This record gives sequence, structure tokens and C-alpha cells, in this order.
Amino acid sequence: MFGDYSLGDLGSIFVMQGFAGLILFSVYVLMALGLAIIFGQMGVINMAHGEFMILGAYVTWMTSSFFQSYLPSLFSGYFFLAMILAFVASGALGMLVEWVLIRHLYKRPLDTLLATWGLSLILQQAYRSVFGAREVGVELPQWMLGSLHVTDSIEVPINGVFVMCLTVLITVGVAYVMYKSRWGRQVRAVVQNRIMAGAVGINTEKVDRYTFGLGCGIAGVAGSAFTMIGSTGPTSGQLYIVDTFLVVVFGGAASLLGTIASAFSISQTQSTLEFFLSGSMAKVLTLLAVVGILMLRPQGLFALKVRK
Repeated sequence: MFGDYSLGDLGSIFVMQGFAGLILFSVYVLMALGLAIIFGQMGVINMAHGEFMILGAYVTWMTSSFFQSYLPSLFSGYFFLAMILAFVASGALGMLVEWVLIRHLYKRPLDTLLATWGLSLILQQAYRSVFGAREVGVELPQWMLGSLHVTDSIEVPINGVFVMCLTVLITVGVAYVMYKSRWGRQVRAVVQNRIMAGAVGINTEKVDRYTFGLGCGIAGVAGSAFTMIGSTGPTSGQLYIVDTFLVVVFGGAASLLGTIASAFSISQTQSTLEFFLSGSMAKVLTLLAVVGILMLRPQGLFALKVRK
């Protein structure tokens, strides 16, 4: 099957496939970071995580439309404001959902699965009623368009580079918050021993609410990044929710390093297999490989030690 390609052509193809895998890796990481925080700390199976992502995408689309209509001279910088607004909108909705719904269902993971699945259907219908059933696309600033010419046969899309840089910044920021800040120490204390954390004066309910809001806010930023590689519709979030859960479970719940390693492994494997096979078959083989590894190591790549 390689007879029609020279070694140089094959090298270029693999480089391009590898870069496509890095873009997919970036989307997986942005989605999985928030889900890993929520699932790892509170044991909440948030089936509506994709809808929080799509809320961020719609906020980005509205911001783009507003700047096009009323502030065209500032349009080149709208995306940075859109990401902040997406984080705030998704995070605020997440904190509201935690207060209204999730806080009554702790220690009942199957109930959170059913409740958040119903919430996802409600949000999808709400988006359909407010924004319409048709998919919408975001107009990107001129500086995000085009490609960087690495060699004569290798071109790297600028918006893909931006998504990867954004992913690195957010990952570093989350790592700093979780491992260096006072609030992050409280979060990790609640994860390891909730009863003891409450006994030493940590407000576990407040930690839970802010943690859920942070996870949903990161999903909103992922929605902003998503607008650069796909169109936005009421059900677009469901395209990524299964893969995101797969990344979190494979990496090990509550493990930031495991989430990154898992996202990289799955995205690169899937992207490479797509060169040899169809997209659906590549996804099936990747899923089978992950399931096989989880049968040998059910705690995931990086397990978190929890004090009982």
C-alpha cells in the first residue's frame, strides 16, 4: 500500500497526521481537564459536560457576531474576550446546577448519571429553542487564518497552533491552581479524606461548588476552541462526551498527569490509524485497545491513592 509514496511523502504524511493528532489531543485535554476535576473529586458522572462546552461555543459565536456588528475595528481581538465570557458563563451555570441539583446526589453516582443525562437533554432543547436547530459557524480573525509552511510539503494551520498553545496555558494554570494554591490544597484534602477535611475546618460544600464551577468553566473554554475546528449546534457536545470519559477513565480519575498522558495516547493512536483505515474503524480499534488495557489495569494509567 506504500508503493505510490516515496519515503519523503510518507514522512510528510505521518508528520501531518501527528499534528492532526495534536489538535485532537488539545480538544480532548480541554474537555477532560474539567471532567477529571469533577469526577475525581466528587464522583459525579456529568453527562451534561458536552452541553457546558457548547454553551461556551455559543457565547463565542455571540461575541463574534457582536463585534462584527458594533465593534468591527476591534474584531481581531474579540476571541480573547470570548474565552473569558465563555469561562464565566459555563462556570456560573455549573455552580447553579451544583447548588440546585448535584449537591443532593453526592455518594450516589448512578443518580448523578441519570440526573445530568436529563440535564443534557434539557440544555440541548434550550439551545435549540434559543439559537435554532441549525449549526452556526464563528468568523475567525484574519490572523488566525492560513497556514505556517514548515517545509514545501508540510503546512500547519495557524488556528491549530493557537488551540495547542491555549491548551498548554490552561493546563499549566490548572496545575498551578490545584497544586500550588491554598484552594487547590483544600480540594486535594477533600479528595483524599472528605470527613477529615471537614473536621479541620474546610468548607467542603463550598469547595465542591467552586470545583464544579471550575470544571464547567474549563469546558466553556474548550467550547471556544471547538469553534475553530467545527461548527456549533445544539447536539455538538455529544460528539465528544464518550471520548472524554474514555480519556478520564483511562488516565485515572483525579490525575492531571494521567489525563494528559491518556489524551495524548488516544488522540495519536486514533490519528495514526486513520491513515491506514477509515475513521470509524480507527475509533473502534482505539476503543478496543483502551478497554483491553483497562482490563489489565482497571485503576487507569495513574491511580490516585485515597486515604480511607
